[in-house]
Order: sequence, then C-alpha cells, then structure tokens
Amino acid sequence: MMVKEELRKLGLHYVNVDLGVIEVLENISDAQRSQLRDNLLRSGLELLDDGKSILIEKIKNLITEMIHYSEELPKVNYSDHISEKLNYDYTYLANTFSEVKGITIQQYIIINKIERVKELLIYDELTLTEIAYKMHYSSVAHLSHQFKKITGLTPTFYKQLKDKRKRNLEDL
Repeated sequence: MMVKEELRKLGLHYVNVDLGVIEVLENISDAQRSQLRDNLLRSGLELLDDGKSILIEKIKNLITEMIHYSEELPKVNYSDHISEKLNYDYTYLANTFSEVKGITIQQYIIINKIERVKELLIYDELTLTEIAYKMHYSSVAHLSHQFKKITGLTPTFYKQLKDKRKRNLEDL
C-alpha cells in the first residue's frame, strides 16, 4: 500500500505492484527515481533498480524461505532447487552472488542453517539428533562442526548458555 501511494504522489501509473517488483507504464525520470528512492528509504524500503541487486534479493529470499519457513527442506540439492526456482543457470547465480555479496551461496546457506539451528535449540522441542535430521545434516558431528565454525560455540554449550540466561532471568 505504501509503495502504491508513493507512486501516486509522483504521478506514476503502475500495472503491477507485487512482492518486490513494480511495473510502471511511464518511463521514470531521474528526478522521479531519486524521489521514489528517498521516499521508500524513509519508510524502511529500498529501491533496487539494477538486475544484479534484484537477483541477489531473490536468491536471499528463496534461501530464507527454504531454511526458515519450509517444513521440509528440498529433496534435491540446494543448487538445483535455486536454479530451478529462479530459472537461471546455477553457475551464473553463484558467480553473481559471490561478486555482489563477497561470500558464496553455499556459505550464505550455511549461515542461515546455523541461525535456524540456534532457533531450534532455543525452542528446546527437538534433540540435537532430531535437529540434525530436520536440517539435512549427515550427522550430529557434521552439524556440531559447522555450528562451532560459525558461532565459535558447540551446540550444547550454546544451549547451556541459553538455559543459564533463562535461570538468571527467573531469579530476578
């Protein structure tokens, strides 16, 4: 709604405003583009108008959706899944992502998986073995190794810290 209002203020007519994509009828002048960018930034939104930035956001959103919001991780490997969903060759996607973000898609996936593991540890509903299985790790050892590499802590120690914080809060 906010985006549509900003377009109206600038006298721009849109065909479609969908998640992250706007189609306008007119050619946007540099002044209009600048004004739209400033107005959206004030609202906490960012105007991405170059193809690479848009593609990077799509990759990041797809990874976040896969890892944080899907009940089941894809049965195919991540590279095939990302390539298929975005309809691009994976090598192109990987090279573009690395060039823009400075890390590989695989590193980004691992960071997101570890964030999800941290959430699951805090919820305390699953054992570490169940979390490893849910997150498609080959073993608890593999999960623990990646977790320690990213956070500097073992999953068990991380969970103990959380439990200790919780007890300290209860004692207040």
